[in-house]
Amino acid sequence: MSEECDVETIGSVLEDAVARSILVHAQSDPVSASALADHCDVSTVTIYRRLETLREHDLVVASTVPERDGNHYKVYKTNVRRLSVTLTEDGFELSIERTDTPADRFTRLIEEL
Repeated sequence: MSEECDVETIGSVLEDAVARSILVHAQSDPVSASALADHCDVSTVTIYRRLETLREHDLVVASTVPERDGNHYKVYKTNVRRLSVTLTEDGFELSIERTDTPADRFTRLIEEL
């Protein structure tokens, strides 16, 4: 599944080194915000701000992990399989191939209700 996106918007998101690092570290397995803060060597506040931006553009998905004591926490996983920038006669076109399908997103929405 691939979709075209605004190259300037996604480009400005990827311009940030912390956002890029989050995408790399959360690529293979879901990771907590505190683990991402350790990987990126920044505060959890910074991580949450970048995660919010990445989630707004559907570049990262979150899921909830329940614990036996009744508490729970969120983990984040990169939702990008491939980013492609193509030079055309009209300018640049960005195409994003995501790992999460609309069915996956719907299932997660129902589970979180």
